[in-house]
Amino acid sequence: MGFFTGLFFGVAFGLGFIVCIARFQIIRSARRADLAGTIAAFAKMTVADSRKLLPGEYYPPWVVFARRQKLNWLNLIMNKIWPYVDEAASDLIRSSVEPILEQYKPIILSSLKFSKLTLGTVAPQFTGVCVEEGELGEITMEMEVQWDGNPNVILDIVTRVGVALPIQVKNIAFTGLFRLIFKPLVDEFPCFGAVLFSLREKKQLDFTLKVIGGDLSALPGVSDAIEETIKDAIEDSVTWPVRIVIPILAGDYSDLELKPCGILEVKLIEAKELTNKDIIGKSDPYATLFVRPLRAKMKNSKTINNQLNPIWNEHFEFTVEDPNTQHFTIRVFDDEGVQASELIGCAQVPIKDLEPGKVKDIWIKLVKDLEIQRDNKKRGQVHLELLYCPFGTDAGFQSAYNPDFRLTDLEKALKSGISDPDVDPAKLAAQKKKEVIVRGVLSVTVMSAQDLPAVDLMGKSDPYVVLLMKKTEQKLKTRVINNTLNPVWNQTFDFVVEDGLRDLLMCEVWDHDTFGKDKMGKCIMTLTRVILEGEYTETFDLEGSKAGKLTLHLKWTPQTIIRDP
Repeated sequence: MGFFTGLFFGVAFGLGFIVCIARFQIIRSARRADLAGTIAAFAKMTVADSRKLLPGEYYPPWVVFARRQKLNWLNLIMNKIWPYVDEAASDLIRSSVEPILEQYKPIILSSLKFSKLTLGTVAPQFTGVCVEEGELGEITMEMEVQWDGNPNVILDIVTRVGVALPIQVKNIAFTGLFRLIFKPLVDEFPCFGAVLFSLREKKQLDFTLKVIGGDLSALPGVSDAIEETIKDAIEDSVTWPVRIVIPILAGDYSDLELKPCGILEVKLIEAKELTNKDIIGKSDPYATLFVRPLRAKMKNSKTINNQLNPIWNEHFEFTVEDPNTQHFTIRVFDDEGVQASELIGCAQVPIKDLEPGKVKDIWIKLVKDLEIQRDNKKRGQVHLELLYCPFGTDAGFQSAYNPDFRLTDLEKALKSGISDPDVDPAKLAAQKKKEVIVRGVLSVTVMSAQDLPAVDLMGKSDPYVVLLMKKTEQKLKTRVINNTLNPVWNQTFDFVVEDGLRDLLMCEVWDHDTFGKDKMGKCIMTLTRVILEGEYTETFDLEGSKAGKLTLHLKWTPQTIIRDP
C-alpha cells in the first residue's frame, strides 16, 4: 500500500514539475518575443518619437539630438589636402564666376576681372552633414560649412572715366549649406555617374574691399556697386537651384543641368492694414517680388502714395527652375523718396504648395523676417493670385476656355515640350501670354449677404451692393433691401470685358440712408478663376468690416481671343 501511495505521489509530482517547466519555458519565450518586439520598436523610433515620450525639459544636459552629424575626421583630412583643393577650387571659381561678374558689373565700370585668386591657407570647417531623402536613383547630401579665410583675391576694375584700380577682397566670413547630389546611381565603381554641386543656403557672407595703394572712398558708390555685383555673381553661379555638374564616369549629363520648367504668374491685387511708417501722413507702399533674389529677375510694383490699403492690380511672371524647393517672395516697402525705402513686411509662398494649372487666391500676412518669425506685430496683409503653369502641359489659359483655338507653331512647341535647345521656353511663354487678350461677358449674380454689421440706430441696415469693373470703370448696383442684416438679392448683372486677364471686379456693400450712406465693406477679385473654370459660386469675406460675407455667382462667356498687333 505504501509503495503504491509513494508511486502515485511521485508520478503526480513529476508530471506537475514537467508542466511547470513547460509553462515557464512558454512564459519565458513569450517574454523574449515581447522584449524583441520592444527593442525592434525602439530601433525604429525617430527623434520626433522620443520627444513625444519625454519632454525636452527632462533630458539630461548631455543628451543632444542632432539632425546633422559632426565631421571632425573630415576636417582633419581637409586641413591636409587643402593646398591641392585651393588650386582646383580657385581655377573653378575663376572660370565660372568671372564671366558672371562681367555680366553683372555696375554701369559705372567698364571692366571687372580677377588679377589674382587664391583661397589662402585656412581651410573651411565642416560643422555638420546629413543625408536627405532624394528622388529615386540619387543620393543627396547636405553639408554645413564655416569659413573665416585669409584668401588673396584681387579684382582689377576700370571705371567709365578710365580710372584703373586693383581692389582687394579681404576678411571673408562665410557660413552656408552646400548640397551634393550623386546621380545617376550605377553598378560601376564608384556607383554614381556625376556629382551635382550647389550652395543650398547662404547664411552669412561678409567681406571688406580695399584699394591697393589708394582709398576706395575717393570713388563714391563704387564699393557698394562691387559688393552687390559679387553677391549677384554668387547667387547666379552656384546658389541653388543652379548646380555645377561634375562628371565622374563618361556619359552625357546635360539633362542634369539647370533648365526652366515652368512659369509662375502672379497678380498683386491689393494690401490692407499696412503699418504706417510715416510720422506725417501715411506710407507710400510698393512691393518687390521675386522667385530668385537676383536684381535682374526681381520685379517692382508701382508706388501707391499716402495709402495703407493700396490697390495695385498688377501682373508679373517669373521663371521657375525647381518647383519642389523654390519659393515666391514678396517684400512691401514704404517709399521714402531720395532716402532708402523702409521695409513694412515680407511673406513667402512655397511653389510646391501650388497645384499646377489651378488658381490660388490667398491673403497672406506680412512678417518682419522670414527666417526668425518671433515678431507678433501686425504689419498688414497682401492679396495675391498665384498660378503655376509647367512647360509641356495644358495648364494655363489656352486649353481652359477655348480648346479649339488655333495654335501657332510657337504654342505647339510649348504644348508638346521644348525640343530645340536654342529656344528659351520662359521667354516664349512670356511673349505668348503678353500677346493674348481675352474678351467676353462677365455675368455676376449678387445672391445674398450674411451677418452684415448693424449701422442703423435700430440695430439693422438697409444694404445694397455696388459692382465696379476697375479697368473700364463700369458701375452697376443692386436694389436696396430694407431693415435686414442678411439680405437676399438674386440679381444678375452683365459686364462686357475687353481684357479679362488684366481687369478686377470690385464689390462694395453700402447701407442706404435718406441723408447719406455708410460703407459696410468690400471684396475684390480677379477674373482669372472664372475664365479658367467657366463659372463658380463663392462666399467672400468683406474687407474693412469686423463681420459680414457676400455670396456671388460668376459666369464667363468668351467672345474672341485676339492678339496684339
